[in-house]
Amino acid sequence: MVDLCCPLRGACERCYIWFPCLADPARRSSLLLKVALVVLHLVYAGVVFLFDRDLIEKARKEPWYIALYLLLFVATLIQYFVTACSSPGYVLDVMRAVNEANAMFTSRFKQRQTASSKNGGFVVSSDGDQLGRNLLGSNSTSWSKMVMDLYPLGMSTRTLTCSYCNVEQPPRAKHCHDCDRCVLQFDHHCVWLGTCIGQGNHCRFWWYICEETALCIWTVILYITYLTADISRAWWKDAVMILLLIFLSISLIFLFLLLLFHSYLVLTNQTTYELVRRRRTPYLRLGYFRKSLSFQYCRNLYHFCCARGSIYDLERLPTAQELEEKSQPFACSDALPAAAAEIRDLITVFSNFCP
Repeated sequence: MVDLCCPLRGACERCYIWFPCLADPARRSSLLLKVALVVLHLVYAGVVFLFDRDLIEKARKEPWYIALYLLLFVATLIQYFVTACSSPGYVLDVMRAVNEANAMFTSRFKQRQTASSKNGGFVVSSDGDQLGRNLLGSNSTSWSKMVMDLYPLGMSTRTLTCSYCNVEQPPRAKHCHDCDRCVLQFDHHCVWLGTCIGQGNHCRFWWYICEETALCIWTVILYITYLTADISRAWWKDAVMILLLIFLSISLIFLFLLLLFHSYLVLTNQTTYELVRRRRTPYLRLGYFRKSLSFQYCRNLYHFCCARGSIYDLERLPTAQELEEKSQPFACSDALPAAAAEIRDLITVFSNFCP
């Protein structure tokens, strides 16, 4: 028995040398889940093409039908791997980018000051660094100061510092114990993707769920069409198709509910973590994001899908006065001014697309 285990142990060690990612148990399990998901897709699509002869005949007469199905199939798998490999927006990465932009901004400002003093004049430049303007504004600032400006006055740095990463957390950020990093706008840690869902990849995750749901619906239609066809076939084929259809229908229900849930989160500018913890966090307990954005669904959808060009989008927390205003009951007389303001904002947004 010992002789049999030694060659297997040696083979595993050589495999870990060739593929270092397999040495980590967490990365190994994540890789196995990805392989299992791809195999599951291939099995469900392969069985229906292998059993259904009418589908093959239809593919010859109407090749566009099968071409669209295969295109959706490939696009879903590509979206899955793109989402799994994308960054959710780690706080450490953003802090590093802010500090680099801060150093670059300060260095350029000192160079311009030196050049202007040598020339005996004072120069005011209007074309500053774009990243520095986006992250730091017009003045040079540090990461700690920028994070503190996002919170109401009176909060100490110690209460905002993550005890695991030892870094100041911006609003809506949370430490993920699976990734061992702080994530901007943390939603949840997806086991099937092997990564966190946050500000950087939430949009990709939503599109993946949408494509996966559409693929499941189309595959269910193909299975039902095969089972309801009036042709003679082996009984075991029907049994296999029925079993696969049952599991596929359960998956479809779960995916459809997940798509509806995340669509609601997108429209209301919330995350799963915030929705679950809304009774424990002051600004979430008062319903700030839901009440303040009740007439901004289109703007939230546009910002979520189109306007977010980078993951450096940090939201400021409301003050106590703003929270008190948002906690007031919403009257019907407030609907018309809010709707008019929303229409003006939408006209402004869509006018950017038209010359």
